[in-house]
Order: sequence, then C-alpha cells, then structure tokens
Amino acid sequence: MAIKRTWWKEAVGYQIYPASFMDTNSDGIGDLNGIRSKLDYLKELGIGFIWITPIYESPNVDNGYDISDYQKILRTYGTMEEFDLLLKEAHEHGIRIIMDLVINHTSDQHSWFVESRSSVKDDYRDYYIWADGTIDGPPNDWVSIFGGSAWEYDETTNQYYLHVFAKEQPDLNWENPRVKRELFQMIDWWLDKGIDGFRVDAISHIKKAPLETRSTEDPFDSFKNVPGIEKHLEELRDIFKKRDILTVGEANGVSAVEAHQWVGEKEGYFNMLFEFDHISLWNKDEQETLDVIHFKQAITAWQTALADGVGWNALYMENHDIPRSVSSFGSEEIVFRQTSAKALALSFLLLQGTPFIYQGQEIGMTNMPFASIDDIDAVDTKNFYYEMIQSGVEPEKAMHVIRRTARDNARTPMQWTAEEYAGFSKRQPWMVINPNKQEINVLDELNDSNSVLNFYKKVIQLRKENEALIYGSYKLYLPDHPQLFVYSRRLAEERFVIIINLSKEFASADLPENVQIEDWDLQLSNLNEYKIHQHTIFAPYEARVYKHK
Repeated sequence: MAIKRTWWKEAVGYQIYPASFMDTNSDGIGDLNGIRSKLDYLKELGIGFIWITPIYESPNVDNGYDISDYQKILRTYGTMEEFDLLLKEAHEHGIRIIMDLVINHTSDQHSWFVESRSSVKDDYRDYYIWADGTIDGPPNDWVSIFGGSAWEYDETTNQYYLHVFAKEQPDLNWENPRVKRELFQMIDWWLDKGIDGFRVDAISHIKKAPLETRSTEDPFDSFKNVPGIEKHLEELRDIFKKRDILTVGEANGVSAVEAHQWVGEKEGYFNMLFEFDHISLWNKDEQETLDVIHFKQAITAWQTALADGVGWNALYMENHDIPRSVSSFGSEEIVFRQTSAKALALSFLLLQGTPFIYQGQEIGMTNMPFASIDDIDAVDTKNFYYEMIQSGVEPEKAMHVIRRTARDNARTPMQWTAEEYAGFSKRQPWMVINPNKQEINVLDELNDSNSVLNFYKKVIQLRKENEALIYGSYKLYLPDHPQLFVYSRRLAEERFVIIINLSKEFASADLPENVQIEDWDLQLSNLNEYKIHQHTIFAPYEARVYKHK
C-alpha cells in the first residue's frame, strides 16, 4: 500500500498549559511570550507542532475552558499582537500551532448567555438549553461530570439551564442553526489568521438525549456520543476539510469499534481522536499498579481499529486533565523513577499514530505532594474532596486520594531549573511548585546524557529517521504476559520490535518464535546494553528497541 504522506502524521506534538509553562512578566502566571521564549527548546526536542490550551478571554472558573469571548486573548496571557508574533516565530522555527476549540459550552459571562438569561423571549434564549423544573426541582436527574446536578436554577426567568461541566459553563444548543453558524464563523476567523488546526474539546457531548430521558448505569449517557450527533459533526467536518489543518477530537464515550466513523480517512469527522480507554480519565479510584494486560488490550484495540489506512491515532500518556504518568503507571521511587519514565516513553512514542507530549513529561515530572485542599485549584477535585468528607471519609484519607488523582498534578509549574521558583517565574507562582525541582529540571537534564529528556530526544529522532515507526503496521506479542509490553512495527522489509517491562519486578519470557533475537540489532535501551537471548529476563522497567538486520 502506497504511503500517503501527511505532515501531522510525521510530526510529534507538544501540549502547552500556558499558565504553568513560562512566566516572562513576573506575575506568577505563564504567558504567550513565555511560550515564544522556549521555541528553541521545543525545536531541539524535535517538536513539529504545539497544542495550546485555552488562552481566550475567560473568568477562569475552569482554567480557560469557560470562554467569555472567543476572539480575544485573556490579558493574563498577553495580547492578540503577542499571539500573532508567537504564531509567526513558531512557523519560522518549523513549528505549527493548534488551538483548543471549546464549542460544547461557553462561560456564563459570554455575551450570548448574558442575553439568553435576561428573558425567555430574548433572541439568544435558545442559544442554550433551558427547561422548566419539576416538583422535585431540576427538569430531570442528569448529573454533571463535575459532580452534582447538571441543571442550575436561574431566578430571573424561573427556569433551569443545562451544564454538563461546571454551573458557570452553560451548554450551547447545537440544535439551533444560528449557534452553529456563529461558531463556524469564529472557526474560520482563527484559521484565516494562519493557525494550523484545533484540538476540539468535549466534542462528544454536543448532542443531548431528549430531556425526558432518565440516567442509566452510566450517568453521562444522556449527553455522551448520543445518536444523531453525526449530523452536527458532519457540518463541522465540512468546515475543517477546506483547509490543510490538523483536527483532533476529545471523544469521551467513543469506542474503538466506532473509531472508523470518527476518523475515517474519507468521511471521518476528525484526523484523530483522544480516546480514554487506556487512561480512564474520570476514574477517581486509586490505582497502585498498572494493569499491564488491560493497558495492552486498550492500546491494541485502537491500533487495530484504525489500521491499514482506515484512520489515525492520537498517542498520549499525559495531558492537563490527568495525573503524571510516572506517578500513575511508573514509579516515583528514586531507583526506578528515570527508568520508568523512559519505559513509558517507549510505550506510546513508537506506536502507530501521532504522539503528544505534555509539558514536563519529557523530563519525567511527577505528581505533587499537595499538603491540603487549599493547594488545589481544579473545580471537580474540590467537589470530589468535599463529597468524600461529607460521606464520612477522614480528611487525611481524602487528601491521600486527591494526591493520586487530582488534575492539578499536571498543572504545577514547569520545572526549568532548581531555583526557588523552578526557573518558571521570579515570584511565587499561581500554583504550588513541586519540591522535587531540585532533582527534576530541564537545565540539569540537558547536561546529563542519560536523562529522561535526552532519552525522549533519541526516541523522537529514531521515529523521524525510520518510516516503519511512523507508517508501519502494528502487531502485539505476548498479549497475556502480566509485565511485558512487546510490539512490532513493520513497513515492507523494515521491521522493529519494542520490548518494555512495565513493572517494578524482574520479568521473564520466551520471545515469540518469529522474533529470533540474534537477527535483530539493538537501537535504543534505557538500561545496560547487554545481549539478551530468546528466553530473556528484563529488569524492572527495562525497555529496548530492536531493528531487524
């Protein structure tokens, strides 16, 4: 099969959470000029495009995902002129920029909603979803993803409005053609500026079930990938298809079986999706160890579903919404921390798809040992904490859970140096800094040939130099092994095999018969480069890449 070369298939992406990336005006909050100041760093890492989380005007109830004006920059981050300069200089560095597109909901301070709530007869009333209450209160029993009812009572008009997320984030009514027309005009406005695409937030929630629908075992079913959503997505796709851009949808509720409808090469709505199967984004339960078999099954389901030119995967282990991967799936123990960070890098960077690295992941940043709930900013985490307290959980036990699961683990400032404020700012930042900045920071890792950062650079370079690691087929070996993740990539006669121990115990296995190890050359390893045999033992978190001779 002929290769269809595409820039976003060959590139490696890097997600930036601006508030925590780099502060240049010493207000304790990252900014656009901070991103611009690190373009050389990103280019040297091997990044082809950056995804910037919301920088639009916003009250910041949910860290920018509550937008009050789609076509203005939040002053905290800078100005539109500074954004234009960032876009220009990024392109000069060979780095493209994709923006976060939040079109399931707005802020309750957006002019549309201010008008909408003013009167039941207002022209903007049906830009949002309003309904009368019942004897019991809200219109139905739907619950918000952030906890509590999905409905908020508004005294002005004696009705309730729907909010899938925070009450300050009212959901837009996609059944109203005027809403879509306004959103599509805004999308074209940004694309005319020259940006290179969008990560589309919460897009699987834009269609709602009839309001008489009662909640099921999955409390979010009434607004998650609801039948009929395809009509809205086709219209959105037609806007995107006019340009050579990258679109990646955040698609909670979309299974691997349905993936081809969402990202099919011809009729798919997006170029790729962020799926949740291997991450369990909203899972609040503690996970002491990685279930390696389940992890492999989840990865392989998506690799298989979008194989042979059907579609393309978005590959990730971290983002702004989940705890750090080293803490969740690797080990924070000093003896294992760097090794496990490198093992996790190989578990996703060389799969079929486009890898997304989250800021700090490339240096092995870990979860934050939050001292109290006062250190937490995320709305959903605070709600979850107080729900636990009200149910009788002891505060220290509740904080133990929070430390492992909070989204804010990913939002602590980027650790550039070991200085007091981690080289992020010259003053106390908006979010607490992880005390392990002394051991984990960019400056030290740049100067250490065995660092996590330099390992990431080697893996990215290996991917760039070998088409099999971009366009090649994927095959899983040893699917039932409880510790080892073994997979191959193949394009014509070019073959690679990747072997990773995803546990803190020694792992032994007989390698597959068609992987006769003496016929393979070692390309990369995160531990000693000794010769292995057909029956092999891998050290804790040991990871290797081999190429067929």
